[in-house]
Amino acid sequence: MIDAITSWVTSLMETLGAPGVGIAIFLESAFPPIPSEVVLPLAGFTASQGSMGLVAAIVWATVGSLLGAYLLYFVGHLVGADRLRKIADWLWLVEAADVDKSIAWFDKYGSPSVFFGRMVPGIRSLISIPAGIDRMGLVKFTLWTTLGSAIWNSILVYLGFTLGENWHTVTDYMEEFSLIIKILLVIAFVALTIWLVRRQRKSSKK
Repeated sequence: MIDAITSWVTSLMETLGAPGVGIAIFLESAFPPIPSEVVLPLAGFTASQGSMGLVAAIVWATVGSLLGAYLLYFVGHLVGADRLRKIADWLWLVEAADVDKSIAWFDKYGSPSVFFGRMVPGIRSLISIPAGIDRMGLVKFTLWTTLGSAIWNSILVYLGFTLGENWHTVTDYMEEFSLIIKILLVIAFVALTIWLVRRQRKSSKK
C-alpha cells in the first residue's frame, strides 16, 4: 500500500512539480487513509533533487491542506447540529444533549483544537468536520487551519529535504508516532463507550 502511494506521489510530483504536492495533500486531507507522513517527506526529497523549489513545495502543500479541510468543513456544515441531534436521538447510548455539550466544548476550545489538530495524525483531517458542524467562522477556520497546516507541512517537507535519500526515516518515526496516537484514540473510545453504557444503565433504573 505505502509503496503504491509512494510510486504514485513520485510520478505526480515529477509530472506536475509543486502543484502535484498540492493535489496529493488535498487528497490526503479529504481522504485520511493517504498519509501525509509519506507525502510530505517525499516532497522534500523530490525538492532536494531539483524537481521543484522547497518553498513552492511547502506553499502548495499548505494550499492542498486548506482545500481538503474546506471540503470536510462543508460536509460538517451540511450535516449541522440539528441533524446531528436527530441522529444522536436515534443512536443507542448517545443523546441529543451530548451533541449540545460537544458543541459547547468546541465553542470554547475550537480555535486551538483546529490549530493543534492539524498537527496530529488521525485527527488533522477529521477536525474540520466538527468545525463545520459548529459553524465556526470561515475566516477563523481558514486562519487556524492555514497556520497549523503550514507548520506541519514545513517541518516534514524540510526534514525530507535535509535527509535526502533517507527521507523515509521521517516516515518510519511518524508511523510510530501515529501508532501511539491511534492506540490513545482506541483507549479513549473504549473509555467513552464504558461511560455511555453505565450512564444508560443508570437512566434505565430511574
